[in-house]
Amino acid sequence: MDEQTRKKSKKAKQIKTGITIFLFLLPGLILFIGILIAPIAVSLYRSLYDWNGFSAGTFIGFQNYYELFTNGSIKFMVSLKNAMILAFFSVFVQLPFSLFLALLLGRKVKGERFFLSVFFMPVLISTVVIGQLWLKIYNPDYGLLNTMLDALHLESWKHVWVGEVKTALGAILVPTIWQYVGYHMLLMYAGVKGVSADLREAAMLDGATNWQVDRYVVIPIIKPIIRVSVIFAVTGSLKTYDLVRILTEGGPFQTTEVPSTLLENMLFLRNRYGMGSTISVMLIALCFAFALLITAAFREKEV
Repeated sequence: MDEQTRKKSKKAKQIKTGITIFLFLLPGLILFIGILIAPIAVSLYRSLYDWNGFSAGTFIGFQNYYELFTNGSIKFMVSLKNAMILAFFSVFVQLPFSLFLALLLGRKVKGERFFLSVFFMPVLISTVVIGQLWLKIYNPDYGLLNTMLDALHLESWKHVWVGEVKTALGAILVPTIWQYVGYHMLLMYAGVKGVSADLREAAMLDGATNWQVDRYVVIPIIKPIIRVSVIFAVTGSLKTYDLVRILTEGGPFQTTEVPSTLLENMLFLRNRYGMGSTISVMLIALCFAFALLITAAFREKEV
């Protein structure tokens, strides 16, 4: 077989392999386009229309986007601010606590499996159930929180926790942080357990304490996992819906409104499907932008 024949045979084999790979990937590609890309494209298209969901829409260009950021009745910026507050506390309260638990349990403490199960249990419970549970805790008449304050003779601290402007957002923050501590802890715990025991032992032989080993050996190694947790925490806060819907429904006076509840309001209460699509497009863009920013921030630190 001459050189030219061998090249043709090799090229034909590469084409055949490429076609085989493409055919295997095709079902997943179709699902990806149909479930993710196509709805985004439709939302982007609908955001350019004034459409009530029934009659023919009217093309208005970027008027919905302009109204979103300038019209006080929509209060998108208020909802975005609330989502960013949730993101802030998720990153700077929830994640450090999750990391602390992961590092602690990663040292093979007694009852390690039991504590892992206990902290992860809220993640397994339906958010609707958790919302109803915390509604009972916050109840102003018989709720656990006000009852405990009564027992401690701190009646002046009692509130209608989900019904007052100054306490409603905080009442949402607490169960949100509580529910997902175990989720991020488990991610980080898997990373901690993956750190070589030889590295730990070498650091201990050099005189490092457990916390110094964690700070200078373990945490730098699990930075990629921490980055993923930060992305999940921020984007999850931007998309939060369930607990807000159950606990406050965006009230009182829209002080706990988040983009997802505002989206629901536009779609199903005001029949403004064009504006609802605009909010969904903004949410997608914000989640994507924050994911890129967080990835870039961690990359710079790693260099």
